[in-house]
Amino acid sequence: MNPSFIVVEGLEGAGKSSVIALIKAFLEGKGLGVECVREPGGTPMAEAIRDCVKQTWDEEVTQETELLLMYAARSQLVRNVIQPALKSNKWVIGDRHDMSSLAYQGGGRGIDLEVLTTLRKMTLGSFEPDLVLYLDVEPSEGLARARGRGELDRIELSGLNFFEQARKTYKMIVEASDKAIQIDSMQTMEAVHADVVSALESWFNTQKSSNPTGKANSAGKT
Repeated sequence: MNPSFIVVEGLEGAGKSSVIALIKAFLEGKGLGVECVREPGGTPMAEAIRDCVKQTWDEEVTQETELLLMYAARSQLVRNVIQPALKSNKWVIGDRHDMSSLAYQGGGRGIDLEVLTTLRKMTLGSFEPDLVLYLDVEPSEGLARARGRGELDRIELSGLNFFEQARKTYKMIVEASDKAIQIDSMQTMEAVHADVVSALESWFNTQKSSNPTGKANSAGKT
């Protein structure tokens, strides 16, 4: 199989970090090279943008500013890290990608889908993940978990309604996508991990049968 870009999505406290570690071990167990990235962040400039996005300011951060910063960081990461890694035969695991902006800035902030679509085309073109694992968690539970990790950042302080709207958008996107799989993250960690491994094995088997000659996959890799 050609190297692929696998993304883990979900609200705060959904358990992305442990699932990413699980996927990394799963891929390395198959003898594959792996690189893990996060959004926003992953390059020196993108990490600086991450700090801008997440910290609190003594002024209003407009929803348009937040959105543009997200796509600026994403563009840097895709061009400078993800695509080169894929071309060097590494599999890439992403902690968030474009679906996060659709859910958070689209669903949560209420920014029009047409604006998001325009920014996506301008910054990413046709690039997209090969597989998205969406970890579904009740917003109240996710925020409680996030508080247990420490002080909340600016986005985590957006309020329960923000995350409820983001969750609705996530679920709507996943339901309409043929590349996204929903995992119930309200289960025990063991059950979540078992579902993730099962989903990965099923996806691997499907990919092997549908792409036996090693042709370019959906992320534009050859």
